[in-house]
Amino acid sequence: MTTISPKAVRVRMAPSPTGPLHIGSARTSLYNFLFARHTGGTFILRIEDTDVARGSEKFERDIIEGLHWLGLTWDEGPQVAGGEDIGTYGPYRQSERMDRYVAEADRLLAAGTAYRCYCTPDDLDAERRGQEARREPPRYSGRCRKLRPEERLAFEAEGRTSAIRFAVPPEKVAFDDIIRGTVEFDNALLGDFVIVRTDGMPLYNFVAVVDDAAMAISHVLRGEEHLSNTPKQIALYRALGSEPPRFGHVPLILNPDRSKMSKRKTQTAVDAYREQGYLPEALVNFLAFLGWSPGTEEEIFSLDELGSRFEIEKVHKAGAVFDADRLDYLNGTYIRSLGDEQLALRLRPHVPALLDDAAILRLVPLVRERLVRLADVVDLASFLWEPDPVVAGWYDAALLSPKGGGPREAARALWRAREIVAELDAADFAADVLEDRCRAAAAELEMKPGDMFKPLRVALTGRTVSPPLFASMELLGRDRCLARIDAGLARLQ
Repeated sequence: MTTISPKAVRVRMAPSPTGPLHIGSARTSLYNFLFARHTGGTFILRIEDTDVARGSEKFERDIIEGLHWLGLTWDEGPQVAGGEDIGTYGPYRQSERMDRYVAEADRLLAAGTAYRCYCTPDDLDAERRGQEARREPPRYSGRCRKLRPEERLAFEAEGRTSAIRFAVPPEKVAFDDIIRGTVEFDNALLGDFVIVRTDGMPLYNFVAVVDDAAMAISHVLRGEEHLSNTPKQIALYRALGSEPPRFGHVPLILNPDRSKMSKRKTQTAVDAYREQGYLPEALVNFLAFLGWSPGTEEEIFSLDELGSRFEIEKVHKAGAVFDADRLDYLNGTYIRSLGDEQLALRLRPHVPALLDDAAILRLVPLVRERLVRLADVVDLASFLWEPDPVVAGWYDAALLSPKGGGPREAARALWRAREIVAELDAADFAADVLEDRCRAAAAELEMKPGDMFKPLRVALTGRTVSPPLFASMELLGRDRCLARIDAGLARLQ
């Protein structure tokens, strides 16, 4: 097992605000956070906002608020979108570090480890087509690396702008990936790559290296899709005279068919899970196990417990399958572990304001065991805030008929239930009283209790499945129950 000095650990999460926080970035952020907390290290948030065309403060806000919602905190970086940074290595937004990138690019040019490239898109396209015709791997030929000064001046006189390319040393690069073990690349196959575009905008592989070196990042933990960037970045570290950090590449998240989870084809936005009523504690627990295991049969952990148990060396190499059923199981488990007042507070955003806090608290025991997601409360209990049914489309009248009869039996049951409701005053209108009297009425009518209860349930809730019937009646109240039973009788006529 790798021995890591807690004092040396500085890890970062560096999202690009070009879209909402997605599941993959959330898991990578979590692993960086847990690694830092486990080792007593420092967790940094850096915003890579150099993509001006696609980036926005809206997405930065979504990322920061999403991480906070999951319970993740960082020691350095912006705490709110557009807000000031904390930490001594700032600024922590790349758009505010352009002077540093210019200086480092100039240093590489002066050292001869980078050069100006005047190739036009047409030049590069023609070169690519030639390589394809010869069945050669596509890479830049290096044609501008050996330009004479007069050739450069001639291109500039034509009005050509130049990109800056890094002159890749033709050498093999090997590194010890914390998760994957020894990985080796042949940089001779890469070709010289662009580090600054013709418009002066520096590119990812360059700015990530400059920032990681400047911020003394000790470990870079990121998704497997970045593995191919590592040999380029190691070469840049060496050219800039910096020691590369340790790298660890976490496995891909896969769909159940083991295809790669796609942001376009799969629900991946963290905010969507929040809106559906997944608890952050459950989602964090679920994400932690997407590629990691504590090595025991335990499956429920708090964030603090994860921090104390998480070891980066136990992250798996193989892709992790996103099992939605397991997420639902964990979420239901967390929901049922909440106290009534805690669950009522979590349900508040999913329930209209016309249902007051006291009513939500009374609703909690009726729905707790049926909830998988908090938003399920809408399907289970929206009859409480739906207007009293005076329109024909609320439910199909055929649903009123009990299993053991038709409209006539439904009418008998509703008329008797109406009499019971009308006889009770507000003080006696309680679930246990209603149940006792309705069961006795079913016996009087020589009906099975279920045959009497079904038309009553449909008339009151508009559905055949609901929270416990008599507790639901108590929540609706006497007057609303009467109005709905009357509407049901009218439907039968």
